[in-house]
Amino acid sequence: MPNAGSLPSAVSAPARILIVGKRHLRRVMDGYIVHHNAGCSHQGDGLELHAPDDEQNVIPFPTPADRIRRRRVLGGLLNKYQQAA
Repeated sequence: MPNAGSLPSAVSAPARILIVGKRHLRRVMDGYIVHHNAGCSHQGDGLELHAPDDEQNVIPFPTPADRIRRRRVLGGLLNKYQQAA
């Protein structure tokens, strides 16, 4: 029998947002669009920047885990990672 405790929380409990109105939908969609278009590289895009002058979203390797900070976006639906100051 598989160990259910070994699944990451993102797999066992995906993040969801309950939209409660038109203004809320617009705010959520604006936040998602900014996240997607703000220079974040994606595997589906070949890790390319979206525009030539976008700032790279790169954490140098190797970086100890305690030097990486996660910021939850859209109630945890998305995460942004950056190197700690």
